[in-house]
Amino acid sequence: MGSPLLTQEFSVNLFRPAALAIALAGALSLGGYAPPAQAASAPAVNIPYESFTLPNGLRVIVHTDHKAPIVAVNVWYHVGSKDEPAGRTGFAHLFEHLMFNGSENAPGEYFTPFTASGATDMNGTTNSDRTNYFENVPTTALDMALWMESDRMGHLLGAIDQKTLDEQRGVVQNEKRQGENQPYGQVWDELGRQLYPAGHPYHHSTIGSMNDLNAASLDDVKTWFRTWYGPNNAVLVLAGDIDLATAREKVAKYFGDIPATPTMAQPQVAVAAHTADSRSTMTDAVPQARIYRAWNVAQYGQPDLDRLDLFARVLAGGKSSRLAKRLMHDSQLVDNVSAMVSSSQLGSNFIITASVKQGGDEARVEAIINEELQRLLRDGPTADELDRARTGVEAAWVRGVERIGGFGGKADVLAECTIYTGNPGCYRDSLATLAAATPESVRATANTWLGAGKGSHTLVVNPGPRVPIAEEPTVTPAPFVVPKPDPRYTTLPSTVDRKAGPPMPTRFPDLIFPNQQHATLSNGTRVILAERHDVPVVQMSYGFRAGQSSDPTGRPGLASFTMGMLDEGAGDLDALAFADRADALGAKLGAGAGLDGSSVYLSALKQNLDASVALFADMLRRPRFDQADIDRVRGQWIAGIRQEQANPSRVAQRVLPELLYGAGHPYAAPRTGTGTEASINAITRADLQRWHDGTLRPEGATIVVVGDTTLAEIMPVLERQFGDWKPAGAAATATAIPQAAALPKPRVFLIDKPGAVQANIFAAELLPPSTDPKSTEYDMANMVIGGDFTARLNMNLREDKHWSYGSGSGAGAALGQRMWTASAPVQIDKTGESVAEMRREITDYANGTRPATDAEVASMKRVMTLTLPGEYETASSVMNTIASNVLYGRPDDYVFRRTAEIQAMTPAAVNAAARSLDPSHMTWLIVGDLKRIEAPVRALNIGEVTVLDADGKPVPPKP
Repeated sequence: MGSPLLTQEFSVNLFRPAALAIALAGALSLGGYAPPAQAASAPAVNIPYESFTLPNGLRVIVHTDHKAPIVAVNVWYHVGSKDEPAGRTGFAHLFEHLMFNGSENAPGEYFTPFTASGATDMNGTTNSDRTNYFENVPTTALDMALWMESDRMGHLLGAIDQKTLDEQRGVVQNEKRQGENQPYGQVWDELGRQLYPAGHPYHHSTIGSMNDLNAASLDDVKTWFRTWYGPNNAVLVLAGDIDLATAREKVAKYFGDIPATPTMAQPQVAVAAHTADSRSTMTDAVPQARIYRAWNVAQYGQPDLDRLDLFARVLAGGKSSRLAKRLMHDSQLVDNVSAMVSSSQLGSNFIITASVKQGGDEARVEAIINEELQRLLRDGPTADELDRARTGVEAAWVRGVERIGGFGGKADVLAECTIYTGNPGCYRDSLATLAAATPESVRATANTWLGAGKGSHTLVVNPGPRVPIAEEPTVTPAPFVVPKPDPRYTTLPSTVDRKAGPPMPTRFPDLIFPNQQHATLSNGTRVILAERHDVPVVQMSYGFRAGQSSDPTGRPGLASFTMGMLDEGAGDLDALAFADRADALGAKLGAGAGLDGSSVYLSALKQNLDASVALFADMLRRPRFDQADIDRVRGQWIAGIRQEQANPSRVAQRVLPELLYGAGHPYAAPRTGTGTEASINAITRADLQRWHDGTLRPEGATIVVVGDTTLAEIMPVLERQFGDWKPAGAAATATAIPQAAALPKPRVFLIDKPGAVQANIFAAELLPPSTDPKSTEYDMANMVIGGDFTARLNMNLREDKHWSYGSGSGAGAALGQRMWTASAPVQIDKTGESVAEMRREITDYANGTRPATDAEVASMKRVMTLTLPGEYETASSVMNTIASNVLYGRPDDYVFRRTAEIQAMTPAAVNAAARSLDPSHMTWLIVGDLKRIEAPVRALNIGEVTVLDADGKPVPPKP
């Protein structure tokens, strides 16, 4: 259920250890080299744990963290696509889906009891090496979660029939189409084939081939389950509001009677290092060429990978990296460049990626990449470069382990270490390797894996028609042979009445939202503080009441562009020096413009708080707006617009607003905030300065601070940096948001994406503003039709018809009318039928033919309220909620008031709100291969059909 991000992976959790993911995988670069600055080590953060093993072989890891009344439940099975024999590719990922379809004693949707209990962060993923399932549940729902996880581990096969297999096979195949339909969506399949020889466990993709998925029989998948999904091949991590004694009792009760499966040998490590360079090319419907250069390197758990991570950051891992300087600042040949390590059990990949400017010199880009690589291999990083890279990794680690569960949280760290190394604390080894790394050790390691005699593969993706990668020849699989169960393991007597169903909680934790303390700076800015002392990090957001809707006529994108320029140099530091200073402090800074508001953001290590806030203040008060940086960022920005136009979901965000609000409306610009090529090309430095001076002003602004500080500590820091702030010039006039007229009749718009294997369907109309007294009722009405996995649209198009990987709906927040959108990416041969089903679902709901039932409203009430204790686990979620309350004029206790409003809501009120979803005013936008979607859509006769280009302009009919 994860999405494909890297070769061999169908999971967001790609790196080792999980919570180091962001830190260790050099992010897309936006800058270059800067003068050295002294790096300061991040504070040490540990994850204490205890462990035990049941007689049946299930290993259990327990981490206690009582900050929130929730427990992360994380089950990892040591099986992935590497374990699939020839002719049975995709089985591990297919089975991940099957295990979400109910078990023998809990038939139906697996999500149902979790939804009723307030679970959050619930998902499952598969990669080349393992399959995992995870959820955060209220402490009172832990018995239910353990019952459910144990039931699908020990009592699944009776729930899998041919109908279930066919349904989930269809969903998986649409997930495959959805991935391939994205720009550069076939890259990782191609790299897997090129980097690993036929027969290597990583040669084929995790999602598998269509032929193998089609050939999967019921007996095949059941045998696959009997082979791999036993307690002795799994690790269970419980993290959060739990102790060891409770874990022992509950895990033994629910899992102890499950028999062990065969003990399956793991494949031998096979790095498959190349001795010579190779290359391949492909074309895709993309706006610019992209270069990938990849090496096979050491396997998971090896200290060399940690040193390669540091090497990647120095080479192309951030604004002060070497390739960023050469390719983005000096020559301006690329729009972005990155280097990263993707680690796996049998061998890992070191990957450099560069997006060449449209019409740019690919050969020159490749030459510079090689020049800088060879220079770094020869000389190694400087001490300053290494210190900055190390601080960045360690700071990201501190931030990452704030969460107990979900992708990359503490439960993931412990599970991943246990599965791959047998040591839940292996992350400590990685941190120790990072701390001990020297310029020479990093240089030597890089030469071992990337130096002379170590071949790489270069893949270049050029703009052109999308040519599907041909499936490899079908292989007749050998019969499955299941080894005998391992006799070393025994079971405990069962004390659980499975026939009674899962033990549902009868009480739930109270919603806890931190107290907010208020103060005011000398410059007139309000300060709101919520203390959180679980990690030594302080986050703050300086918010202003103007955003994308304040863009002047003819300048869409100005607000976002201006905010994006704030960290491109400030005060005495140019763009490169500014980035270097942030890296040295371990600080994360950023700025952005929303629809109605803008904010500047800082996440600072507490030990470097004063210096980080000083840099933050320079960024906000004294941005340089150097012309050379404006021109450089302008080129990257326009490349980003073209990438949006190549992406079906993003092009819809660009086109739909003007269709609904009408040209000239403040909300009519692309919802991405990026504007148009013409407007970005026309922006001047004076425009940026004028918008900054007129909009980013202390009076009327609010700083929200959340983290490891107190009002007595933070106010003097803020006062020193902002108290004397007196902006230049007059304040900008507030933008009025007029009411957009309802459309007199439905309309249909089509955008052609030749070669697309899916159609992306969008249905949209306008709802009242977020400040409307009935806003929560509209939100609940949306939940029933498309706001949850169990909502009507998804249950129809994914679970019933399996034409889509997922369908849903929602309306963003706004001070003016909100844009409600229902969307579904569907297999292209079901475009007409899918539009008809979406229209029927919306119509029947809105006109009362099929109103929201008591059960649906009760279920969605639970989703919207019982999840809240888990939703506010992180400082950033608290900060964003407070900032939203400020923007929309809500009181401090709004989360409690809204919860009470939801709990009191009746089906009658929900159905009254649903009448606002009026199909007679609806706008449909469908993005896909025109020659395959136009005829079936026109045949539906639901409105006038117009063909648009990627800019939303009508395409004249062909003569």
